[in-house]
Amino acid sequence: CSLGHSYIAMSLRIPKEPRNKVTVVLGAQWGDEGKGKVVDLLALDADLVCRCQGGNNAGHTVVVDSVEYDFHLLPSGVLNKKAVSFIGNGVVIHLPGLFEEAEKNLQKGEGLQGWEKRLKISDRAHIVFNFHQAVDGIQEQQRQLQAGKNLGTTKKGIGPAYSSKAARNGLRVCDLVSDFTVFEEKFRVLAGHFLTMYPNLSVDIDNELQQLKVYAERLRPLVTDGVYFMHKALTGPSKKILVEGANAALLDIDFGTYPFVTSSNCTAGGVCTGLGVPPSYVGRVYGVVKAYTTRVGVGAFPTEQDNEVGNLLQSRGREFGVTTGRRRRCGWLDLILVRYAHMVNGFTAIALTKLDILDTLPEIKVGVSYTVDDEPLPSFPANMDVLMRVSVKYETLPGWRCSTEDVRCFEELPSQAQSYIRFIEDFLQVPVKWVGVGKSRESMIKLF
Repeated sequence: CSLGHSYIAMSLRIPKEPRNKVTVVLGAQWGDEGKGKVVDLLALDADLVCRCQGGNNAGHTVVVDSVEYDFHLLPSGVLNKKAVSFIGNGVVIHLPGLFEEAEKNLQKGEGLQGWEKRLKISDRAHIVFNFHQAVDGIQEQQRQLQAGKNLGTTKKGIGPAYSSKAARNGLRVCDLVSDFTVFEEKFRVLAGHFLTMYPNLSVDIDNELQQLKVYAERLRPLVTDGVYFMHKALTGPSKKILVEGANAALLDIDFGTYPFVTSSNCTAGGVCTGLGVPPSYVGRVYGVVKAYTTRVGVGAFPTEQDNEVGNLLQSRGREFGVTTGRRRRCGWLDLILVRYAHMVNGFTAIALTKLDILDTLPEIKVGVSYTVDDEPLPSFPANMDVLMRVSVKYETLPGWRCSTEDVRCFEELPSQAQSYIRFIEDFLQVPVKWVGVGKSRESMIKLF
């Protein structure tokens, strides 16, 4: 065989290290860990910031120059005027929600100016329609009537949109920006399908189609072939690529506290499927852990403190959902749960947030093991009936009873706060890279 061919073949056989790996930020509990702040910190020098799953059921608050921005669909990195933001194929997009969100944030400050020039949207992303949102509400009512139990969804149409995707009758961004006559036909079929299933549903098909025709024009310049776009970013010139997870590990459709979960994969695997990124291109994975635990809505919560401690965490931490405004349930840090999240995601390091909320406590408890009927549980249970019955074994650590809000380096933290952080690291066998002691970007203390 020719020498030229054998040389090419040989060079192809030498494994190449990926040029640009993605850095991933994921929630390690039930959401609301403060991912937005960590993403915002890392987005400062990022070239590309991506969302890979979820929809406008996510809520990230970012404070820049004393202005508080709320994001639901837009990647938080959109505030970085030098970066491109990308909404991947794994995200489900409610178009009125996307444009409303941009308008609201534009009114707050200058951070979002020119956002349309720095946003790209995958042509393979599915669309959330108004009837998906209406169906979400009807399904919650039905659950309440049938079992006296709702899932506590955000009623943003996320579940029904992912259901359409899985049933293969959903509509994608590429359908909307192609031939509108064909899109209209498919839209009428999909709406008809939901009207048959839910006779009480009212859908103004013509009005929604009119709206969508307008959105199609606004959307067209933003739409790109997501697979090609990501491939070019990963294999082209040196780039810092950041992936912003929405929701959190314990809300993952496969690994979360099912059925009280979201409808997408919000663990590390969702990065590959939601963006079209090969696994070998996933680099550092940062888990965001709140210094205590919170949960919105219903579902098992072993370390919940339905008492003065819970009330104190709730009021000091201002624990209300960004998306729904619902009061969050609060409890002690559950390290069994975080260790389980680490098993699924393989965290490189952890960002520990809201440590300052614990400042006034004389002692702090940390959940370190579960038992059921006095028998130790070897792992985090899949069955929610079992999780509802677990007893938690706690390790009690001394509090520091002084403010940490103005601290800007690890050595300045009270010794008890340092011990709390070291305890978490030793238990999880994962280093803590950042500690958050306030709301601003500057309040994230970098350890290494």
